[in-house]
Amino acid sequence: MRYWFLLFLCISSAFCYAQSSSNRKAQTFFERAGPYIDQLDYPAAEQVLKNAVEADPLFQNAYILLANVYKTQRKYIDSKAAYQKVILINKNVLPEVVFGLAEMEFATQEYDKAKQHFKEFLVLDNSSDRAKRAKKYLTDCDFAALAIMKPVKYAPTNLGNGVNTTDSEYFPALTADGETLIFTRQVNGNEDFWSSQFKNNSWGLATPLSAKINTTRYNEGAQTISPDGKYLFFTGCNRPDGLGRCDIYVSHREGKDWGEPYNVGKPVNSEYWESQPAISPDGKTLYFISNRPGGSGGYDIWKSTITDDAKWGPAVNLGPEINTAYDENTPFLHADGKTLYFSSDGLPGFGSKDIYYSRMDDAGKFQKPINLGYPINSFDDESGLIVSADGNFGMFSSNLKDGFGGQDIYSFGIPEAAKPLKVSYVKGIVRDKDTKKTIESNVQVIDLKSNKTVFDDYTDAETGQFLAVMPIGSNYLFNVNAEGYLFYSENFELKAGDINKPYQIEVYIEKIKQGGNVTLKNIFFDT
Repeated sequence: MRYWFLLFLCISSAFCYAQSSSNRKAQTFFERAGPYIDQLDYPAAEQVLKNAVEADPLFQNAYILLANVYKTQRKYIDSKAAYQKVILINKNVLPEVVFGLAEMEFATQEYDKAKQHFKEFLVLDNSSDRAKRAKKYLTDCDFAALAIMKPVKYAPTNLGNGVNTTDSEYFPALTADGETLIFTRQVNGNEDFWSSQFKNNSWGLATPLSAKINTTRYNEGAQTISPDGKYLFFTGCNRPDGLGRCDIYVSHREGKDWGEPYNVGKPVNSEYWESQPAISPDGKTLYFISNRPGGSGGYDIWKSTITDDAKWGPAVNLGPEINTAYDENTPFLHADGKTLYFSSDGLPGFGSKDIYYSRMDDAGKFQKPINLGYPINSFDDESGLIVSADGNFGMFSSNLKDGFGGQDIYSFGIPEAAKPLKVSYVKGIVRDKDTKKTIESNVQVIDLKSNKTVFDDYTDAETGQFLAVMPIGSNYLFNVNAEGYLFYSENFELKAGDINKPYQIEVYIEKIKQGGNVTLKNIFFDT
């Protein structure tokens, strides 16, 4: 329980000076804090601890626990004051108190004071895990002091009551056309997927996803959706078919419903922890988080690519350019296929988990990550960012003060430097030329400049629809194959793109008849 964790900080490793107060009234107030903390009622815990130090102004344990309760509530100035009080009471300060004070000075952007106290802490303790963290904080102090001098524009907007409720909503996932949002909602400790449609410039009332995916027995979360909205990859934990505690699963959309999810299997999943999948726009590479051996330490970002025999290939660590000895989380590969957004607490930043982006070079290697900047990143944890296909806005979850309760999902404008490469998409439907009925067919799009296939998938079996994302500035070959029908082909060029005005294609293909002709077209789009 949270209380015992906080209290452990106060009574283990000589962290506190005395385990009780001689003042019975103060001690009684102190002991009342425990149940409140267990119930996550931090305001009540704060009040009884304030009563405790009022009854006994020298009650150091109460001040230290109060400092932790303040920190949990993000009352960093008050937490700092509580630590300062301990130091005033006792000149023979213990290392952990110095660290706590330095951390709160960092949180309140007093970076010079924080550096001084982190250095004092390292004189007292230079070998513990906390010492390792203090050394990183020294680097973070220098980074943060410069970063706050160059703030980026940041105006988060709550998605509204169609999506957000008094419960917690998080892990947004968005289709490339920006019309469908899938997210995780936690109700009474159970996590399920919900979906909302964007209509008339607002998000509609969310509805739960298929009962084939949402269960009452297990938690489902940390999902990603393919740009065309046909594949949903997600994290499932403690399932009977799991290889480890948490594995990655996938479900295929079938018309308006979703199919039964299945375990992606080895080598993506292992006996270790796998979660937070992110799929590339071509559907061929899966990025995910794992704590398996062979990484840089903690939780790393790994990837697996589909092989020629349509199976997932070996899991490959993204390497030290991205992964650190600490934890990396919530990878998101943009629809451009080259810009990776993720969170890390091991890179230079603002002290906790920050959001970074990295671009893939022509050789397929991700470059040095760049911090998204202040105030998008702060002393608090930031993670779970996704970016719209047009690159103009991102979505994330937070418990900001203007929310509906718990975690809410917000959107904000992406800083210009952090925007991905420009992409557009083709959205279409394939029909029988004579009957006008929709047809399940294979659609393939090839970049004629690189000769790479950027899209290869089947249209929806019920609706005949497809959505293909591709970079602008190239000529493309568009092929349609369907059993019993003539081959269909078009060439088109994307000179410039406006994601808000997608290219709509309605393809009519003919059944094979004796003497029938293959349809070949050259179409060039210019916006």
